[in-house]
Amino acid sequence: MELIQNTPDLSAYLAADEVIDHHHPLVRETAARLAEGVVDSYGYARAAYEFVRDTVPHSQDAGDPRVTWRASDVLELRTGICHAKAHALAALLRAEDIPTAFCYQSLLHDDDGDDDGGSGYVVHGLVAVRFNGAWHRQDCRGNKPGVDARFSLDGERLAFPVDPQSNEVNYPVLYAEPHPVVLSALKAAPDRPHLWKTLPTAL
Repeated sequence: MELIQNTPDLSAYLAADEVIDHHHPLVRETAARLAEGVVDSYGYARAAYEFVRDTVPHSQDAGDPRVTWRASDVLELRTGICHAKAHALAALLRAEDIPTAFCYQSLLHDDDGDDDGGSGYVVHGLVAVRFNGAWHRQDCRGNKPGVDARFSLDGERLAFPVDPQSNEVNYPVLYAEPHPVVLSALKAAPDRPHLWKTLPTAL
């Protein structure tokens, strides 16, 4: 699948805003700590990915009802669904000048959605990082039995490879900002059970 930037301006994938607030002191402090001991930007990107994947529990896995969406809040409260964790990872990567995009899948059996075992579709959030002139998708939602996502620039190691026979979809567009439909659902949800009912099923 060819990944397509929604803007040709690469600097847009380094920008800070209300959501990807990588100028926030907590984001900067976390980035500085992760940068210690790594030899290059690839090592930093891997460290940041593993930090978000492993130390910010996915709120569904943890049974945490809180909803987060701003990167600094995800890092402070240490909770979030896939989209929130993607926002936190993007902030950490952009803080160290690594272009980072948001990309999405529509999945049937994604546990970021229905609590009833996945009877419907839900949009799942990823990031893509740019190294050596190419984009590489990464999924930091957090591992568990049956899920073994890893940072990789040599073949994707995502949490949920799509099943085309189930009409699951990889969306090729790389967004410089979180998709507004996803962000609106996160901002409006008072808790995670409500969020499950309002997350988009497709883009």
